[in-house]
Amino acid sequence: QVQLVESGGGLVQAGGSLRLSCAASGRTFSRYAMGWFRQAPGKEREFVTALSLNGGGTYYADSVKGRFTISRDNAKNTVYLQMNSLKPEDTAVYYCALRVGVASISRDEYRYWGQGTQVTVSS
Repeated sequence: QVQLVESGGGLVQAGGSLRLSCAASGRTFSRYAMGWFRQAPGKEREFVTALSLNGGGTYYADSVKGRFTISRDNAKNTVYLQMNSLKPEDTAVYYCALRVGVASISRDEYRYWGQGTQVTVSS
């Protein structure tokens, strides 16, 4: 079983920055990917970014390119999401997720999910 623990959410003013982290524990996979998704009230959960910790590429949603950066610490099975130039429309619950295999932009392909952390960007 895999557990994902998120941290780093909070309240920030527009133009500010936050850094989220997500640590995976439990079963170790030879090839897996971790990603970030977000869901605003009344909206569908949408892809933000993802990377493969053992091969594969890195992907970003168009809405966050140039502002968000995903990174990793393989020794800790942890991924980070650095969010800069935050906008009110970035307000959402942010979820980390793990996929067995290479990175994907599809939420349906991720098997394990964290509880989510609230990010609120005020105008």
